[in-house]
Amino acid sequence: MMAIPLCGALALLVPANRFLRTDLAVRAFGTAVSGATLLVAVSALTAFDFGATHRMQLEVDRSWSPAIGLRFHLGVDGISLPLVVLTALLTFLCFLYTLRHPPAGDRIRLLTALLLVLEIGMLGTFTALDLVLFFVFFETVLVPMYVVIMLWGGTGRRAAATKFILYTLLGSGLLLAGMLLVGAEAGTLDMTALADRHGSGLARGLQITAFALMGLGFAVKAPMWPLHTWLPDAHTEAPTVGSVLLAGVLLKMGTYGLVRVALPLAPDGAAFWAPWLGLLAVIGIIYGALACLAQRDLKRMIAYSSVGHMGFVLLGIATLTPVGINAALFGNIAHGLITGLLFFLAGSVKERWGTTDMASIGGGMLGTSPRLASILTFASVASLGLPGLAGFWGEVLALIGAYRPHADLPRETFVTFMAVAALGTVLTAAYFLRMLAKLTHGPVSRPAEAPIAAVSMQEYAAWVPLIALTLLIGLWPKTLLDVTTGPVRALFGGG
Repeated sequence: MMAIPLCGALALLVPANRFLRTDLAVRAFGTAVSGATLLVAVSALTAFDFGATHRMQLEVDRSWSPAIGLRFHLGVDGISLPLVVLTALLTFLCFLYTLRHPPAGDRIRLLTALLLVLEIGMLGTFTALDLVLFFVFFETVLVPMYVVIMLWGGTGRRAAATKFILYTLLGSGLLLAGMLLVGAEAGTLDMTALADRHGSGLARGLQITAFALMGLGFAVKAPMWPLHTWLPDAHTEAPTVGSVLLAGVLLKMGTYGLVRVALPLAPDGAAFWAPWLGLLAVIGIIYGALACLAQRDLKRMIAYSSVGHMGFVLLGIATLTPVGINAALFGNIAHGLITGLLFFLAGSVKERWGTTDMASIGGGMLGTSPRLASILTFASVASLGLPGLAGFWGEVLALIGAYRPHADLPRETFVTFMAVAALGTVLTAAYFLRMLAKLTHGPVSRPAEAPIAAVSMQEYAAWVPLIALTLLIGLWPKTLLDVTTGPVRALFGGG
C-alpha cells in the first residue's frame, strides 16, 4: 500500500519532457496511483479475518536497526483497518476531484507528488507497530501539508501554514519525549508488546508524565481546545483537497494515537488525566459550536465544527470504557466521511460563487443549484447528528460512555460532562440550520445573467461514495462496531 504511492511520487521526479508532459496527464497519473493504492486497501479488507479483529494481521516485521532494537513492523487490527481504508478512499477521491477541478495555480506535478507522500505518511501512521517508526510516519505528513497550504492556499496561506507547522512540531517534540520515556523504561519499542503489558513494570509517576507528554502531542493534532487555534486558519486557507485530507484523516491521527499508543502504554496515567481530558473535550464541544454560530465564512464554520465533533471523540476516550472508546473510533470514521464531504461541497461552492463568505453568496441555492444545495443539506444534517446517519452514533455512544465512565473515575463529574455535551448537540443543530437558512433558502440573490455551472461527473464521483458510506454505517452501525469491539476489549485486558 505504501510502496505504490512511493513509486508514484518518485516517478514524478522524471523531467516533464520525458514523462507526463501535460498537467492533465499528471492528474490522471495521480488518480491511477491512488486508485491502485485503494485497490490494495480493499484487498487487505477482504483478506482480513473479521473473526479475530483483536489480533494484529497482515503483518510485516523486519529488522530496521538491530543495534537499538528498531524494527520495520507494520500490521492492522480492528482499530486501524477502518482508518486505513478511509485514508486510501479519501486520497483517491481527492485525486478524482482534481481531474476536473484542480487547485488554482501551476506546479501540478509537485502537488501530485506531495499528495502521494502525504498518503504514505497517513497510511504508515495507522499501520506502524514500532514507536519510532510510528513517529517517523506521524511526522512525514507535516511538510507535504505545509507546502500544500503555502503554495495552493488562499490569501492568508503563509500565516496559516506557519501556524500549522509550528503547532504540530511543538506537539511532536512532546510526543517523542513521552514515547521514548516509556520505551527506555520498558526496554522495548514494540507497540504490541507494550500494549500487552498494560503498563506493568512502569512506575505510576512515570506513566502520568508519559501520558501527559504523549497526550499533549496528540491533542495538538486532534485538535483539543485550547490547542486548536491552528485549525481554522489551515482549513480556511487550504485548497479543497488539502482541507478534505486535513479534516478527514490528519485530525484522526491525534485521536488514533491516544487510543493506540498513549492509553495502552500508560493506563495509570490515562486514569489520572482522564477527568481533565473530559473537561477540555466538553469545553471544545461548546466552544466549537459557539464559534460556528459567529462565522460568516462557510469553510471556517466547517473548520470550527471539527473542534466540536472531535470533542465528542475525546470525551469518549476520556471515559476509559469500551463503550466510550468505541464511540471515539466510530466518531473518527463518521467525521472523516461527513466533514470530508462538507469540504468537497465548500470547494464546489467557492468555485461557482468565487467566495465562501455566506453573506456574499446569499440565499436561494435550492433554486440556482438544487443538486448542490440538496447534497449540502444532507451533509449538514448528517453532521448535526440526525438519527439514521453516521454522525449520530459516535455522539450518542460518547454520551452513554460519559454516563457510565470507568469505575475509577468520578461519575458525578462525567455525568456533568454528559449534560454539557448534550447541550453542544443542540448548538450544533442551531449553527447548521442557520447556515442552511442563509444559503439554500430565501430569494435567489444571483443575477439571472450569471447562471451556475452544473455539477460535474467528477464532483458526483467524489461525493457519492461518502454519501453511501454515511448512510451505510448510520443505518447499520453494527458493520463498524463489530470490527472495533474486539480490539477495544483487548485494550482493557479482555479477549
